[in-house]
Amino acid sequence: MDGMVFSSAMNLSTIKISEKPQSLPLRVEAIEPLNTVLKKRVKEWAAFNNGVMRAASTSFTGMAAREIKSPEVQPETPASLGGNSESFRRKKLGIYFLESDDRRTAFGGGYVGGTTPVNIHGKPIPDLSKTGGWVAAFFIFGNEMAERMAYFGLSVNMVAFMFYVMHRPFSSSANAVNNFLGISQASSVLGGFLADAYLGRYWTIAIFTTIYLAGLTGITLCATMNIFVPNQDQCDQFSLLLGSCEPAKPWQMLYLYTVLYVTGFGAAGIRPCVSSFGADQFDERSRDYKTHLDRFFNFFYLSVTIGAIVAFTAVVYIQIKRGWGSAFGSLAIAMGISNLVFFIGTPLYRHRLPGGSPLTRVAQVLVAAFRKRNVSFSSGEYVGLYELPGKQSAIKGSRKIVHTDDFRCLDKAALQLKEDGAAPSPWRLCTVTQVEEVKILVKLLPIPACTIILSLILTEFLTLSVQQAYTLNTHIGRLKLPVTCMPVFPGLSIFLILSLYYSIFVPISRRITGHPHGASQLQRVGIGLAVSILSVAWAGVFERYRRNYAIKQGYEFTFLTPMPHLSAYWLLIQYCLIGIAEVFCIVGLLEFLYEEAPDAMRSIGSAYAAVAGGLGCFGATILNSIIKSITGDRQQMYPSWLSQNINTGRFDYLYWLLTVSSVINFCIFLYSAQRYKYRVAQEGTMEEEAGNWAGGPCKGVPPTRMGVSSATVVVASCCIAVCMV
Repeated sequence: MDGMVFSSAMNLSTIKISEKPQSLPLRVEAIEPLNTVLKKRVKEWAAFNNGVMRAASTSFTGMAAREIKSPEVQPETPASLGGNSESFRRKKLGIYFLESDDRRTAFGGGYVGGTTPVNIHGKPIPDLSKTGGWVAAFFIFGNEMAERMAYFGLSVNMVAFMFYVMHRPFSSSANAVNNFLGISQASSVLGGFLADAYLGRYWTIAIFTTIYLAGLTGITLCATMNIFVPNQDQCDQFSLLLGSCEPAKPWQMLYLYTVLYVTGFGAAGIRPCVSSFGADQFDERSRDYKTHLDRFFNFFYLSVTIGAIVAFTAVVYIQIKRGWGSAFGSLAIAMGISNLVFFIGTPLYRHRLPGGSPLTRVAQVLVAAFRKRNVSFSSGEYVGLYELPGKQSAIKGSRKIVHTDDFRCLDKAALQLKEDGAAPSPWRLCTVTQVEEVKILVKLLPIPACTIILSLILTEFLTLSVQQAYTLNTHIGRLKLPVTCMPVFPGLSIFLILSLYYSIFVPISRRITGHPHGASQLQRVGIGLAVSILSVAWAGVFERYRRNYAIKQGYEFTFLTPMPHLSAYWLLIQYCLIGIAEVFCIVGLLEFLYEEAPDAMRSIGSAYAAVAGGLGCFGATILNSIIKSITGDRQQMYPSWLSQNINTGRFDYLYWLLTVSSVINFCIFLYSAQRYKYRVAQEGTMEEEAGNWAGGPCKGVPPTRMGVSSATVVVASCCIAVCMV
């Protein structure tokens, strides 16, 4: 650039950037005194180019326009992106500034404060002390508690409702509910997309909670009105087992599936937004931000657990005493009350502006990189990597992200060529921040993918453990616990672990790792995966003992008769271990995805966890179908591992298969976590705004990787978990 011309007239300053072959007039409104504005802008420009532009300063004291010329500097195009990458990042040369428009804003005038909180009308909040914080978060906790209560209430009761009321085969009912759970979780990316692109998290939650309530109301009508269910006359337990009861009419099943999937659609829209919206209530510039965020996600999962406990106890009790209509109606009432509470808290919420369609930005990067696939970084046509000056981003709702060396093929989307001209198409030239968004989304994928196996184990436990419990003694003294209440124990263990987390785990693990919070997010995910291995391994050991005991005592063909001398509470060990695994893995994953995802894609980042959960549900269904087809032989009367008669089946083999798969998955996770670099070590603006390690390890802890001592942390934490059980 040959020079800059600054001119002032009253309250308006015009900035001209002269560049071969053409000059672009850019206008910036002067808000502060001209002398202060110019010094600040020149300082920002010099800092951003880091040696490319020398700081130019002069004084303006009510005189006519004067010209400031910067030294002529020729961009030093690197031969490639290899070599000294640090040096290359310090030499972000050839940055090209376009005139302000709706996509890019000139001279550092990008979207102000990518994570600046705004009110419901999109205006900056003048006094943050009156909004957000823990008060606002508790309104959000209430909404999540009711949503999880409805979700788990449906999951535990819908299989029995389809079997006993709609007269569907038990296996078909279980598969239908598993598919419903899987689709509702896997489609969560839709809710995340709408929140990040157009609606914002608040309005996405508001719309989809209403849809959720409508679906629950429809299910309640199905359970209370005889027109929606088949005739129940002359249908006893024996007829159900024989399958001779009147089946549901096609339109009745169509109605049930419609309202069921409307409910799932509502859950899919809420799930990726609630945790992110709750985390938005805390000020990232606060020194206590990391502590608040850590505690928020623990309390958030505690609210999930309370909802599950209520679903597995109170809702089951209502169903037994009052019937299906009352059980499903209680879920609808709870959801309606939670919606009301959520809307009451509206004046307290802090909002983040949606950043436009993230899928469009991803597509633009891929298209631009493909168009320039044959361009070499050593080409004479190469001017530099495109980015806006200053700290502001061209993406609404996002801060800038500095360049990294990962996935260098995508960097070609930000390559500024001479032929790009003054106003290139966004499908041909993207900013560095836009390219880095795509890189981050790709880098995040292996971590939630490694949690799919945990979701698969949880799904198997919900069905197989209940079948095991039917053969065992469920009495506590004179009190007999319903078998359908058995899944409450993982929730109780989660409640206990979260209560003891800060008093036991954090102090012990802090001595091992030196981390102020005991362990980093990835270390917590690793601990959860390791404990899940112990859980499924114990399940295999106990199932082998239970099966041998049943055969020895003569219960081989009376699998519906409980064995009085073998307690069902041996199952508590696997339940408690899987609860511990959930606490560490899911809470750590949610916090990790929130902090590491790009600012304008945090809902989509949170949706990664839900999608992993949905894939786990689908995986359980597929795995069960494969095992049934390849392990049994009807002609030779050889039962499959998942035989209807649990005493002739081999559930223990399935558990051992899951154990081996979990060990392999854990090794893959360790490899992925060791290679992952926390985003905070790359994004100076986040670190500068927050004043601490906002995205990963805290100050004094190596911020880039999971840590060399991760294996030690995992092993020690597993020992702690076993002792706590």
